Amino acid sequence: MRILYSHRIRSRDGQAVHLEAMVAALRAQGHVVQVVGPAGFAAARLGGESRWLGRLRAHLPGWVGELAEMAYALPAAWRLDRAAARFAPDVLYERANLFHPAGALVAARRRLPLLLEVNSPLAEERAQFGRLSWRRLAAASERFAWRRATQVLPVTAVLAGHVARAGVVPSRITVVPNGFDLDAYPPAPPRAEAPLVVLGFIGFLREWHGLEGVLRGLAAAPAQPRMQLRIIGEGPARAGLERLARELGLDVQFLGLAERHAVPALISGFDVALQPAAVPYACPLKLLEYMAAGRAIVAPDQPNLRELLEHERTALLFDPRDPAAQWRAIHRLACDATLRQRLGEAARAAMIERDMSWAGQARRVVRLAEAARR
Repeated sequence: MRILYSHRIRSRDGQAVHLEAMVAALRAQGHVVQVVGPAGFAAARLGGESRWLGRLRAHLPGWVGELAEMAYALPAAWRLDRAAARFAPDVLYERANLFHPAGALVAARRRLPLLLEVNSPLAEERAQFGRLSWRRLAAASERFAWRRATQVLPVTAVLAGHVARAGVVPSRITVVPNGFDLDAYPPAPPRAEAPLVVLGFIGFLREWHGLEGVLRGLAAAPAQPRMQLRIIGEGPARAGLERLARELGLDVQFLGLAERHAVPALISGFDVALQPAAVPYACPLKLLEYMAAGRAIVAPDQPNLRELLEHERTALLFDPRDPAAQWRAIHRLACDATLRQRLGEAARAAMIERDMSWAGQARRVVRLAEAARR
């Protein structure tokens, strides 16, 4: 199958991991994939967007950036249309973004089926967590793309509800979660008993990730068992977390950014893998990688995460409304190596049984594309 893959990603973060992993999986299965996206994507730094774009965003009012996004929509659609004319794809696959109707426009013009990957309700998310001036226009542009797709592929069932409420019929919505690279996560041997229990987190460091609460809980934890926190990643919250760790007298390891090839080994070094908080519609990539690595997981008990995790079988889930609940779960795991091993093995087995690898997700996408072509 010939797949034209459209995106508007400019950052080398979890978005890029999804894009590159899915493209690699499709190609490994014998499909021909051509990727069309911003030229600056290749030059972006690991963990963030290109330097010039980051500086520009920091100094411009939000509405100026949104106008730039809207202005980019026309040349983006033109470039995608030219690529479709040359490549002659069987299907158009696009990662949804705000003010980016290229896929919908080109699919209609070229009479192509459109599979639209949706990772969040971006208009709502940017209004809540960032700067969004043109809220009604942003929401309208999002609905336009969702409604014109042949199939919308949200990453969680919770997110599928957002898509359905925007007017997309359920028969045109199929949940396709994030994945993991099975070859990068071979079965891990049991971690030897050690005097130090390693708590770990990997990801972009934002204030809402809940790591401040982890640090305060660690400072108040009993002296035994001994625990150490490792934080892998960068982001705007790092400086504040480092300052808080010093104030609390904690020896927290801030390891910074990690190249993708190093991530499996780093996660395998965790005894307890942490997801302190999550937005209510996300499919956190870190959770799938924790599960693939066979780590014992502590995460909030909320519907989107229950799509991946089962309390007491593949993780310990805590009530996010109870500030002490997370630390009760962490302390329980820190004291019980047998429980950590059981949960980690069950989590990995569940991912393999459900075929949640990137190869499995690529197979799902191809089946949808084949059905859309009929």
